[in-house]
Amino acid sequence: MYGVILAGGSGSRLWPMSRELYPKQLLNMQNEDSLLQATYKRLAKFIPHENIIATTGVKHLANVKSQLSKDGKGLKVLSEPISRNTAPAIAIAVKNILTNNEDEDDVVLVVPSDHVIRDIEKFKSSVEKGEQLAKQGYLVTFGVQPSYPETGYGYIKVSDALGDGFKVDKFVEKPDYDEAEAYVKTGKYFWNSGIFMFRASVFMGELKKHSPEIFCLLERLDFSKSDEVPYIEYERMPNISVDYAVMEKSDKIALVKLECDWSDLGSWSSIYESEKKDENGNAFVGHVIDIDSKNSLVYSSSKLCASIGLEDTVIVETEDAILACKKDRTQDVKKIYDILKQQNDDTHLIHKTVFRPWGFYTVLNHGDGFLTKMIQVNPGQKLSVQSHNFRSEHWVILAGTAKVVLEGKDYILSPGNSIDIPLKAIHSLQNPYNEPIKVIEVQLGDPLIEEDIIRYEDMYGRV
Repeated sequence: MYGVILAGGSGSRLWPMSRELYPKQLLNMQNEDSLLQATYKRLAKFIPHENIIATTGVKHLANVKSQLSKDGKGLKVLSEPISRNTAPAIAIAVKNILTNNEDEDDVVLVVPSDHVIRDIEKFKSSVEKGEQLAKQGYLVTFGVQPSYPETGYGYIKVSDALGDGFKVDKFVEKPDYDEAEAYVKTGKYFWNSGIFMFRASVFMGELKKHSPEIFCLLERLDFSKSDEVPYIEYERMPNISVDYAVMEKSDKIALVKLECDWSDLGSWSSIYESEKKDENGNAFVGHVIDIDSKNSLVYSSSKLCASIGLEDTVIVETEDAILACKKDRTQDVKKIYDILKQQNDDTHLIHKTVFRPWGFYTVLNHGDGFLTKMIQVNPGQKLSVQSHNFRSEHWVILAGTAKVVLEGKDYILSPGNSIDIPLKAIHSLQNPYNEPIKVIEVQLGDPLIEEDIIRYEDMYGRV
């Protein structure tokens, strides 16, 4: 079996925690692992490490590789040069699997990277049931029995029993509340989890039949020599989900009920549903003091949040933004995200504090041609050996002892010392000691973007 993790997307409905350059799948929302890392660990319980592939956008490639690295060796990650939705993303992963293995009977399990599933044994049991149907030539989708009339999910209607699953009658778009309520009452509708399973040959056959444009463009990709996805070819791909491209058109669709616990953390209402509640139905995360609120979510990431008398309300606090909305309007958070993007407001793009495998950095100030950060490098960690084409840097050591490698020469710097990193100079900031180091970094240049990093060596597998 092969596993494909879909790790693209911006997670716009979870703004302000989720940002374009650091979306929800990279965030630690509920435990010590990010959603992406938890997804990988779930698959790795029954799929070999070398048989798991992730697909992601070029903007997230370095972070995805870093989070999925294991003992310095990461999973295979296919980089989509431009976002084209789930159908092309799944197609290139299957093509890559077939190119490198050539066994068209291999079963492929496709999972999103933003689900919370704690009962891995029941998840594995559901997958095994789906595998039997996939081996019979079905494209299998996994459905979740609705527990309430959710309007933020798509639905799948089933008909006759089929082995350990059901024949699929039709896919249904996100309904309004009355429609969702009617679906739940019939017992014949399931939430569409976005998890799929199929034999590679069957998927390619159905793709050729129902989405020939994708199939023809796929034929031009050659993964025999490189895993690179050329922009000029991928840019021509239609922007379409696998549901629209294949699943809703095929007559080979089966549904298996997902027996395990499941939560799609796609909105703040789903975060609320997945959190533990107090006696008044409230979910509090972080430093929160509340008086007399009911059925509300208060999510604090950096400051004390005090709430009084809220009812069916969501409050989310980050360093640079606060969201407040009614709990039944959380699907509309994407509209705020889109407005910020249209206004070129960086609040949609990046957090003030960004976590990296070596520590974190906080943006303190930025303006035309300059950007100031506070960088913390944890003990035993180091930034990649890198250079920049568009910016020079100046580092001032605030705390700890820093090792700076600049053009092949080592410098040991203590608090109060500083060093200039010229444009295009090869350098690295390292901490081989037992205490964290803190550094003020001043960048000068244009453009000042995270993509302006050329890596030569990296202990986290991002080269």
